Order: sequence, then C-alpha cells, then structure tokens
Amino acid sequence: MAQAARLICASAELADGGKGIRFEIPAESGPQSAFVVRHGGQVYGYLNRCAHIGVELDWQPGEFFEDSGLYLVCTTHSATYLPDSGMCIAGPCRGARLTQLDVFEQDGGVYLK
Repeated sequence: MAQAARLICASAELADGGKGIRFEIPAESGPQSAFVVRHGGQVYGYLNRCAHIGVELDWQPGEFFEDSGLYLVCTTHSATYLPDSGMCIAGPCRGARLTQLDVFEQDGGVYLK
C-alpha cells in the first residue's frame, strides 16, 4: 500500500531564493532535519546535512541561500551547492551532493512523497 504524501508547507511560504522551511523526517537512527527551498520557480528538498562533515547548513533557521539567493551554502565552511541538484560547486566537498528528497508542489501546498 502506498504511503500518503506529507504536507510540508503552503506554496506561498517559499519565495524564490528566499527563506527555506525546515522539517523533520523519521529515520531508524531518529528524526533527521530536512528542508525545502524554491529556486527558479521550482521546489527542492534536501536533508539538512552538509556533504562534507554532516552539520546543518543554515546559519539561522531557514537561511540556506547566500546573499544573492542563487546558491545554497553551508555556514560552517562555505561549501556552496546548486539548489536544483544539490551538487557542491565550491568548498571542501566539491563534487559531492546533498541528499535530495522527493518533494512536489500541488494545489497550493508543498509535499514530501
């Protein structure tokens, strides 16, 4: 039996290149921090864990983008990620990726599959 999608937030809560929404997902080891952001009109979701050392990316809750709103950045060591793929393009984990989550937008809401 397929599991129902989980509502994360209202679509209007995510501005392009703006503040992201944090949430938790269950895991065998306990709840894991995750987030969704909007970039280029699309929503993207990732585990909130830097590919380098596993720390959370945001410097303040929901602050995942750097000043231009074009890239996700880890505040611990400035690893810079493409928001649409999670690929690290600068920093100590260059070439690594954030763990992407299956999220989608429908009827004014952002959901986790």
